[in-house]
Amino acid sequence: MRFRVPEARNPGYLGKRFGDLKVRLKLIVLHNTFFLVLTSSVYFAVFPLLEQRVSGARSREISLIQQALLSESPLPRLPGLEIYSFEEGGAEALALSRDLHVWLDQNPGRIRGDATTDEFLYRKSPTSGVYRRIRLPNEYYRQALQLVRWALFLVLGVIYVLAVLLLELVIMPLYVYRPLRAMLQADYSVMARDSPNEIIPEDFLSDDEIGQIMRSRNSTVQMLRRREEELEKALTRLETAKRSMVDQDRLASLGQLSAGVAHELNTPVAVLQGSIEKLLETIDAPQARARLERMQRVAARLRSISEGLLDFARVRKQKNEPVKIRPLVDEAWSLLALDDNSNAAAFVNEVPANCIVTGNPDRLIQVFVNILRNALQAAPATNGQIRVSATPFPATAGRWWSIAVDDNGPGIPEHVLPEIFDAFITTRLDSRGTGLGLTVSEGIIQQHGGAISASNIKGGGARIEIRLPEAG
Repeated sequence: MRFRVPEARNPGYLGKRFGDLKVRLKLIVLHNTFFLVLTSSVYFAVFPLLEQRVSGARSREISLIQQALLSESPLPRLPGLEIYSFEEGGAEALALSRDLHVWLDQNPGRIRGDATTDEFLYRKSPTSGVYRRIRLPNEYYRQALQLVRWALFLVLGVIYVLAVLLLELVIMPLYVYRPLRAMLQADYSVMARDSPNEIIPEDFLSDDEIGQIMRSRNSTVQMLRRREEELEKALTRLETAKRSMVDQDRLASLGQLSAGVAHELNTPVAVLQGSIEKLLETIDAPQARARLERMQRVAARLRSISEGLLDFARVRKQKNEPVKIRPLVDEAWSLLALDDNSNAAAFVNEVPANCIVTGNPDRLIQVFVNILRNALQAAPATNGQIRVSATPFPATAGRWWSIAVDDNGPGIPEHVLPEIFDAFITTRLDSRGTGLGLTVSEGIIQQHGGAISASNIKGGGARIEIRLPEAG
């Protein structure tokens, strides 16, 4: 069932002004309006009926007074009858006016009030000739009605004051002002991004309409925060996808370049390898043959690298196997032995014998040749040091090995670190080569499902770290 919002009506000028008031001022207006309506309703509903009853009682009492005045016997001396001020005597004793005196003499036995006031009734006894006077209870009834009127206003006023105190000191602060302040403070926290105080605490929530509004508001804020988190994660995934696309484009360009380089290398390498084989058939000197055999291994290595570049360009699935890293690092260093600069730095291989990863040995040795060459170029001419180490670490899926190649050179400039693996960066470690060594190495490691990173060592030097999954 869908909730339908009722159509809003124009409140008018007074309604708009009243709606703009604060909640407390609205309640004050309502308090006073209610008191005025209640007082007017009680007064006009109760007081006319009371006046009618009082008037009837007064009329009956006056009738009884007249009957007592017509009687020749005096009023009995009973408590409470003194208010009638009954007197008998002569005209002077009763202070009769001349007109009243004359009328009573002309109409003995009849009753008449004083024309100037309605306070007394007079009568002249026809038998004894004595004048009689009795006070009417008019003033008593007037005072009684006045007292009732003031008592009514007083009682209503006390009820109003007690009701206002109860509302303003107990009910409204606890059930209206307190929840509203909590809601406002929570909204201010939302605007200030104060996450711990965005949600209204449960002890402020009741089961009335205000509590329902506050629960709805809490649910809305929580839903918005979840949407923001989902949006942030989506943006992160999008940014990762964009970077991945850039990396794929870069690797694709690199693959095309690698294919071209490989094709250009194949012919001279084949000629070189054939020439070395013919020389080995004709030369018998042991030292020369050893040098030719080394050159043959280097030529075979060049062919393997060329084939690896073609594999990299074709993104062809490579054959992986368990590879021991320690001998692989030693072989990569020996391939650098043809370079005289390899003797300028002290090399230490601290990779443990149980460091075995899953990968292609030819591709991985190409990575270590590139990285060791960069370290050798970065190491100082005197007292240069290159150290290779490996440590295992747990990952979310299986165990991995972290293989680090450290040198004691000047380190990597901070502005170069973010783009250290980009192609053709001339300010990079391998700038004296083609500028592709680290880029190719990154592509090979990624094809192995691993990761490669560069950093500076505290105290001097650079570190290239490779992470590869351990062979199962």
